[in-house]
Amino acid sequence: MARPLEEVIGAIGPLDEGAMAQARRRQDSLTKPPGSLGRLEELSVQVAGIRGQAIPSASSGLRSSAGGSTSSPRRSGRGLRLDHKAIVVMAGDHGVVAEGFGLYPQEVTRQMVLNFLRGGAGINVLARHIGARVVVVDVGVAAPLEPHPGLLSRKVACGTRNMARGPAMSREEARRAIEVGLQVVEEESARGLDIVGTGDMGIGNTTPSSAMAAVFTGRPVSQVTGRGTGLDDARLSQKVAVIERALQVNHPDPKDPLEVLAGVGGLEIGGLAGVMLGAAARRIPVVIDGFISGAAALLGVALCPRLKDYLIAAHLSAEPGHRLVLEHLGLRPLLSLEMRLGEGTGAALGISLVEAATKLLAEMATFGEAGVSESKEN
Repeated sequence: MARPLEEVIGAIGPLDEGAMAQARRRQDSLTKPPGSLGRLEELSVQVAGIRGQAIPSASSGLRSSAGGSTSSPRRSGRGLRLDHKAIVVMAGDHGVVAEGFGLYPQEVTRQMVLNFLRGGAGINVLARHIGARVVVVDVGVAAPLEPHPGLLSRKVACGTRNMARGPAMSREEARRAIEVGLQVVEEESARGLDIVGTGDMGIGNTTPSSAMAAVFTGRPVSQVTGRGTGLDDARLSQKVAVIERALQVNHPDPKDPLEVLAGVGGLEIGGLAGVMLGAAARRIPVVIDGFISGAAALLGVALCPRLKDYLIAAHLSAEPGHRLVLEHLGLRPLLSLEMRLGEGTGAALGISLVEAATKLLAEMATFGEAGVSESKEN
């Protein structure tokens, strides 16, 4: 049984300033000009603060091989190694698809979940590429799904209701969706979890994401709403009108995050917010994917402002609202590849960069270890 939401929020503390200071000192001592690894240096310091772990000390310098080449210095302890990586893909359906402006039938959500379980989706390929496991969670798929060893069945409801006609879900369902994410992190932590990425699947989920973005950022709906799976101008205008109507019908208050999720959100969005909060409470870095994960981050940060320090934005989605979401959160994306698939694909690529950053910090030789002269300014 996962801890109550309020208890998890209370467990999220500030980053470890001592560990961050030590990471910065080590960065400045590595065999490179200070700051020459750019954002990778910042990432390693952030992860040190999240994990609260000291950088391991080096052994006696570099070891020369018989051929004259050198290998990495041996270091004691785990340090910032990210051996256990997971992408949590939350799946849920949306009643607002009944408004008819979408291009794909709702059945695609179930079909794509089966594709995830067979290992044939984009996220499966990229997760294998970085050595991460994919955790598929049914938090609100409308259609029934047969039991599968790779599927976590945590269905709160068979999809949301049509938010253009009333609340997408009850307040209790909203809370339960978040608690699903908390529970998943608790279970995955027992298997070993050093870093987590967030992913989503749900036909129509850019619509509630746009609605939540409008509420939390205060931006007009037209600014945070994109074409999703490829809407033409007429369908995009209809989408904007539907979201505006949903906001008028539900009047969500940004000061009441659960009310926002219940009124115009999605079950998988709530689940992802729970993953973020649960991971932060356990001092696990969270790499967020695109627009839907961004909406979940808005929700999570509204519930607990300290969560922001534990989040790493993997990429800038092609969805126009994503840039505004990240600006509101004060997060800078690592990549800009014009991706908009979701599933956690961007998060997987982001995790690879975070892991590279921590390996550089832990494994790269210092000037003293390598016998390289430092800058005269040092």
